[in-house]
Amino acid sequence: MGTHTRRRIDADERRARLAVRHRLAPSARASSAEEVAGSLVALHATDPASVFLAVAARLAGEQGEAGPVAGLERALYEDRTLTRMHGMRHTLFVFPTTLVPAVHASTTRDVAARERTMLLKDLRKGSEYDEAWLIETERQVLAELTARGEATGAELGRAVPRLRAQYLYGVGTRQEGPQSLSSRLLRVLGMEGRIARGRPLGAWTSSQFRWAPTPRQPDPSDEDAHAELVRQWLAACGPATEADLKWWTGWKVTDVRKALAAVGAEPVDLAEGTGHVLPDDLDPVGADPGPWAALLPGLDPTAMGWQYRDWYTDPAHKAALFDRSGNIGPTVWWNGRVVGGWAQRPDGEIAVRFLSGVGGAEARAAVGAEAARLRGWLGDVRVTPRFRTPLERELAGGPKGGTAA
Repeated sequence: MGTHTRRRIDADERRARLAVRHRLAPSARASSAEEVAGSLVALHATDPASVFLAVAARLAGEQGEAGPVAGLERALYEDRTLTRMHGMRHTLFVFPTTLVPAVHASTTRDVAARERTMLLKDLRKGSEYDEAWLIETERQVLAELTARGEATGAELGRAVPRLRAQYLYGVGTRQEGPQSLSSRLLRVLGMEGRIARGRPLGAWTSSQFRWAPTPRQPDPSDEDAHAELVRQWLAACGPATEADLKWWTGWKVTDVRKALAAVGAEPVDLAEGTGHVLPDDLDPVGADPGPWAALLPGLDPTAMGWQYRDWYTDPAHKAALFDRSGNIGPTVWWNGRVVGGWAQRPDGEIAVRFLSGVGGAEARAAVGAEAARLRGWLGDVRVTPRFRTPLERELAGGPKGGTAA
């Protein structure tokens, strides 16, 4: 009886997979925002600009040169093929709408239940309002939204005075102080899938969104939801470890293991230990994707895809590229490695700094071309990351060793 030898996948092969599956190599770029989101499973949306920058970096030809704004806004606000909602780790993402039921059932629903419980607890401690009052307030808000089609929180507050009610938050703590019900209740309703974020006020970089009613979709079973999300994620990010998946989803390790078993995930050897791939994903990757460069935004889903990042980011560069909470800033990539950072200066120029050797003139020319492409479609728009990192701050402020494109 033969001995089964576990497949080993090295860093070079992982970087080749990333180039194609994350739509970063020129030959693998996408034709639409929906293709990008589907390939990555989720786009980080805590910073609204990151969604657009992440899509733009992965669009082919004229699509990439023109930028992602029109296509992404159509997908989000007209066709509704993409949905902005809270998901893994209590974080705001943009998902393919077809994946929303699985995300809600596996992840968001439990977080929403905790948020509602905490809101009711705070109301009871810091006001005279009770659960019956809150339910009636919700009914009025949902009725107003249905009649209007969409509205901002301020517009809803004027139409539904209850939404402007205040309560004492953090009773008995150093954080004690008055807080308005509006933003917190709308957040809970959004996490419950009863309302959704619509168009922002102002430009695409704005974080002030209108709200709209959303039809409730039936949730799959917990087991099916966990399995579907893991299946999608492994297709995009496999191989990866249990620790990577636990970090990315925010699930308990028991839920991670059940989901991996449900999809029939195969163990493989990685430099950091045991990884997992889908059962039909054991074969080596195909043709070499060729050299590629990319300028990815802060919180990009590729840079934030794994907990263990040494195979694509030099640990020596962590202090420059990450903030104190672990959020990654804008990064420069060459052939599957983070080799530097970038920032937009007040005059619109894209400043780049390399933190490690990048293969000479070919790499620098390719990075320069990507910087010029980004500068071209941004035009007069100025983008400042919500979570600023040391290198981004330095580059945004002036030359100091950075090169402008």
